[in-house]
Amino acid sequence: MLHLITGLHVGGAEQVLVRLLGQSDRRRFLHTVVSVTEPGPVAERLRTVGVKVCTLGMRPGTPSLRGLVRLVKILRRLRPDLLQCWMYHANLLGLLAGKLARVPHIVWTIRSSNENLAAYRWLTRWTVRLCVWLSRFPDCSVFASEAGSKLHQSWGFAPSKTVVISNGADLDIFRPDGAARHSVRQELGLSDDTILIGLIARFHPMKDHQTFFKAVSSARLREHGVHFLLAGEGITPANLELARVVKQSSLEGCVHVLGCREDIPRLTAALDIACLSSWSESFPNVVGEAMACGVPCVVTDVGDSARIVGDTGRVVPPRSPQALAAALSEMIAMGPAGRQVLGKKARQRVAQEFSLAKMVQTYESLYESIAGRV
Repeated sequence: MLHLITGLHVGGAEQVLVRLLGQSDRRRFLHTVVSVTEPGPVAERLRTVGVKVCTLGMRPGTPSLRGLVRLVKILRRLRPDLLQCWMYHANLLGLLAGKLARVPHIVWTIRSSNENLAAYRWLTRWTVRLCVWLSRFPDCSVFASEAGSKLHQSWGFAPSKTVVISNGADLDIFRPDGAARHSVRQELGLSDDTILIGLIARFHPMKDHQTFFKAVSSARLREHGVHFLLAGEGITPANLELARVVKQSSLEGCVHVLGCREDIPRLTAALDIACLSSWSESFPNVVGEAMACGVPCVVTDVGDSARIVGDTGRVVPPRSPQALAAALSEMIAMGPAGRQVLGKKARQRVAQEFSLAKMVQTYESLYESIAGRV
């Protein structure tokens, strides 16, 4: 198995790749990863789980004939039974190189469900259009969400080649943890009975922190002693735009910005309520991870969020601070016992439908159905 991915910096696709290869059956599958651009911190995590990583050394956003030739040479040397490509640029590059190197089977992997192509750079827009035209040539295109699959089929992706494999949460890492609840509140200088609402997301317009702060401000949650935990890339005190939004919402002193953290499972398990305020998603990992921790979620109806949550939380329209405020207020009014009931159902739902074990098993069954049983 050879996996071609655009880069190995911290991101949703990269995290899924690490979890997939880390849990894959080594007796049946030998994995190698090739990064199109210089590898980031995720490369070391892959090496830690015994996966060989190499790079084409291409510059981001810059097509390179040298990179294509180098990939063809790697494929001819390793002769993989199956080449799995991750994300648009790698899909296009992998298909061209795979055909030149006569790789017997090629699989595309697509994570996005952003219907606004204008939001992408011109090179990405053209890459997507080429992928639409070429989508009949790979053995299949794997989508992380039902929403992403439907969107790409509406653009012209071959329906007969479409497969949906949902992301999976690691139930051993993301689990209820009373000690985490206490230690995180102690770290933040809060009492054990403080209600803590979390938004784990990088600072990006798509994540719509503006709507989140409008919602919690209009619901007057501060008056109920509620505090808010935010973590992710760009979520730091140095972020002047974020600081301005917090000040405008009159939430100084009850918003805790923690930046990028290595202890996301601990932070997530400490929450009373997890929130997703995005206006665009595919399959948001943070929702399944919070549910695995027994934390009920309030999410916007984007991507597969509603499908993940089911009846274990609340789903509201995107870009609606009023609806988000009402759902958060309702969740607080349930009290600890009511939230605990929802949280227990949430973890059961993830265990049945969206676990890491199920994701790995589904991918491996797909590999065997395409390339033959090893």
